[in-house]
Amino acid sequence: MVLFLFCGCAASPMYSFVDAFRDNQTARKLTKYIEQLSNPGRTYRIVHVCGTHEDTITKYGIRTMLPPNVEVLMGPGCPVCTVPPNRITTAIRLAEQGHTVTTYGDMIRVPAAGTSLQDAKARGHDVRIVYSIHDAVKMAEKTDKQVIHFAVGFETTAPTTASELAAGPPPNFSAYSAHLLIPPAMNALMDQGLTHVDGFIDPGHVSTIIGEQGYRSVSERHRVPQVIAGFEPLDILFSVAMILKQIQEGRGEIENSYKRAVKPEGTPRALKLLDQVFRTVDAPWRGIGVIPKSGLAIRDEYADHDAQTRFNVEEEESYEMPGGCRCGDVLTATIYPHQCPLYNTQCTPDTPIGPCMVSHEGSCHISARYGVQPP
Repeated sequence: MVLFLFCGCAASPMYSFVDAFRDNQTARKLTKYIEQLSNPGRTYRIVHVCGTHEDTITKYGIRTMLPPNVEVLMGPGCPVCTVPPNRITTAIRLAEQGHTVTTYGDMIRVPAAGTSLQDAKARGHDVRIVYSIHDAVKMAEKTDKQVIHFAVGFETTAPTTASELAAGPPPNFSAYSAHLLIPPAMNALMDQGLTHVDGFIDPGHVSTIIGEQGYRSVSERHRVPQVIAGFEPLDILFSVAMILKQIQEGRGEIENSYKRAVKPEGTPRALKLLDQVFRTVDAPWRGIGVIPKSGLAIRDEYADHDAQTRFNVEEEESYEMPGGCRCGDVLTATIYPHQCPLYNTQCTPDTPIGPCMVSHEGSCHISARYGVQPP
């Protein structure tokens, strides 16, 4: 691949650092090595938990490069897909009470009980999209209204929420925490037997925060191979090969193939902030159920900025997926998106029925965007 830098003069070729991770010859060697590592007499099911990984896998046709008996499925790695409907309806009620509710772009469209935050905005309620929680804090500084940030996401975005709360936001600002943690969800997939997992490709973004150490509970409880991976095609192929190598050698360890970004200890400052501001609680995951110690609730020391405490929020019982929707099975790596009967027919990116078709990190949305069709 050749990139050109346009600087007001003649274009000149420029080498991109990603070229090394998209090299065709290296990919061919890796796929041949994967074939050698895989036993044709068995099936390997590898699960990843990252929307960006799924985008790379689908965009570059990684699955078509693997032997038929080596499967790679996406689990609960989409942050907005896993937010339970009762959290969304609570955020809608807060907007209906006259408060300003902010959240991220994908979250505003996720359906819940026949409605969404986008519908609430269309009805005239003050729901706004922000790029970061810092934007919401700045918004609160310029108004007398209560500004409530619907804080969603995994370990990647949770430190930003913690940072703003620890910094002392204005008195009219609060956060409604729906933050979730990835390793407990990985344990839940194994504990509940929701799907067979031979190995995990650990998410690169989350791993920059929690490091290798963050997955120890998964390794110790289940002795399943894990490889932390980056986001380029060769990153994915290399992680698959490393998992198959572990299986061949009878190992179940945490290996880091993304050392250019992930340190064994993660980011200590971010982890300290998480522990300072949040406590872990049992939390509901859409399509999976309640997972022990998988959610982040705001500590009492920051109750003045906790929307759940300040506004006496009572969350209704959650509900199952809409009829015919199999997002729950997609989120638990039981099926591929195209195996859902609603996929890209009634349920499309423009008319989503399930949450996996809404977000750019949702596996159904990704499959539809790149034109994946049922065989």
